Amino acid sequence: MNILITGGTGFIGKQIASKILELGSITFDGESAKKVEKIILFDAFQGEDVPQDSRVEVVTGDITNKQTVQEIVKNVDVVWHLAAVVSSGAEADFDLGMNVNLYGLLNILDVIRSQNTQPRFIFASGCAVFGGDLPEIVTDKTVVTPKSSYGMQKAIGELLVADYSRKGFVDGRVLRLPTIVVRPGKPNKAASTFFSSIIREPLKGETAVCPVAENTPVFITSPRKCVDSMIKAATLSPQKLGNERIIPLPGLTVTVKEMLSALEKVAGKEAVNLVQWEEDATIQRIVQSWPTQVEAEYANSLGFEADQSFEDIIQAHIEDTKE
Repeated sequence: MNILITGGTGFIGKQIASKILELGSITFDGESAKKVEKIILFDAFQGEDVPQDSRVEVVTGDITNKQTVQEIVKNVDVVWHLAAVVSSGAEADFDLGMNVNLYGLLNILDVIRSQNTQPRFIFASGCAVFGGDLPEIVTDKTVVTPKSSYGMQKAIGELLVADYSRKGFVDGRVLRLPTIVVRPGKPNKAASTFFSSIIREPLKGETAVCPVAENTPVFITSPRKCVDSMIKAATLSPQKLGNERIIPLPGLTVTVKEMLSALEKVAGKEAVNLVQWEEDATIQRIVQSWPTQVEAEYANSLGFEADQSFEDIIQAHIEDTKE
């Protein structure tokens, strides 16, 4: 089995690759295990701490370049499409967001279509496809209402993957992800990046800035659950999915105050005291536009699972980042 992960040198891409290498094979529903022969990590940047394995190949390039994409998608069985310009970055630079988030996706889909290989194609979307006045609980049937360029690009991407699947060009699965917390590493340009920073940095004895009010809720998933969901999505049979290719994932709803309370239980009051409060109206507006309660009935029926508590998420982060 050959695998392609776009955005592959990013955090989640590397985590998926590491998990697949550990497993050594992937078992599709109703089929025997397929041995992993090759994993291509494709990204605009070389990245750091890439899994060192003879089965891994790192390729850097432009996802909008057709010739480059033609080479990386040859003979692949599964594609995880994670490449994206994150929320605040796409809002600040409209052209960049469109080029990567929309035209890059369309380029890879069209190249796959031309090669007639029909790989399983897992597309990472998110709750930014929603915005404005939302029902208290978002369901599988809630209409997307993006209020950011990033959300618009992801919403269009969801429809593209669903339709390319309907036409038989790819065997697509769209995962509408909650905000991923706690991400290791450094802050990025995502509007949600501080949700990880206010936990990650204090655990290292460093200060962090929270730009929103403490009663601000957020709908989250852990990196572990995200990776598990990504791999599970690839194993599902097309017969089980039918035409329902967009899967809003389950998650955990917590407020900033509850996050910091869990941090105090794990690491003490001194860790919480390292969090500084600096209001940012733009970040508050963006975060408040996202859904905070999601009834993921379809995902639950398929066997996807949410985290049990935020304390568990913090403990998992500590375990996973031990050196």
